[in-house]
Amino acid sequence: MSHATLLVTGASGHLGRRVVELLLEARPSSLIATTRHPDRLEDLARRGVDVRAADFDRPETLPAAFAGAERLLLISTDAVDRPGRRAEQHRRAIEAAVQAGVRHIVYTSLFGVAPDSPILIAGDHLQTEQALEASGVGFTALRNNLYTDLLLMSLPPAVASGTLYAAAGDGGAAYVTREDCARAAAAALASDFEGSRRLEITGPGVVTYHDLAALASELSGRPVTYVPVDPEGYVAGAVAAGLPEPVARLMASFDVAMQQGRLGPATDAVRTLTGQDPTSVQAFLEAHRAALSPSPAG
Repeated sequence: MSHATLLVTGASGHLGRRVVELLLEARPSSLIATTRHPDRLEDLARRGVDVRAADFDRPETLPAAFAGAERLLLISTDAVDRPGRRAEQHRRAIEAAVQAGVRHIVYTSLFGVAPDSPILIAGDHLQTEQALEASGVGFTALRNNLYTDLLLMSLPPAVASGTLYAAAGDGGAAYVTREDCARAAAAALASDFEGSRRLEITGPGVVTYHDLAALASELSGRPVTYVPVDPEGYVAGAVAAGLPEPVARLMASFDVAMQQGRLGPATDAVRTLTGQDPTSVQAFLEAHRAALSPSPAG
């Protein structure tokens, strides 16, 4: 394990905070956390974390924020309001990290990034990986698969209605929990690895919507049927159910990637990085069984 000064960006988000907590548990050495909202990390500051303000839309904040860091975790931002904004933010952060003397950058990328990916946000991640390649510093691109945690949003309505709609055909994804992504990121950041690598971060196996419907039925005690639809049909249905159209189209693009077999196969990267097997979809849903079951009347 490296004893370099480590820095985690986006540390007030779910993933970033969890990475900081894991690092605090594992190592006593210097730890920096950056965020646009330092007040949200006062509890971590009291535990010895050097909390600093950083805003990727304000490049002037970055030199002071990154000063002294040797290894940096760049957590991809949620700026998807306009095409290219997120990639611009990431480029600014990479440039500032290089200028600050950071030796290695760990980046949370997307599984199966490719120029022809149907996933609407794939371009941002591809451009960021290209910027890392051109930066001259060592990097680890952690290409995270779909979060298992997202199923807690899509499966409860399916249990309630008895129908699970998706545009993935018979395809599936090697879903990975946010906790496993956090553990992988903490391990990669704290490691001694100095070169460049791209790692596909997954759970233990590919799970289809047929599998999800069966699991939801088993765990809820109510029948759930998977009904495949075409992407436009999925978008129309999701919008009618209240989902903003851009979000619906993004989710449909992930389904298309599943149908094309782009969100598998599973890998052993989580175990290689952390020494522990990743959590399966079944184990995750069993642990959250209450979220799938309909609330009792009254």
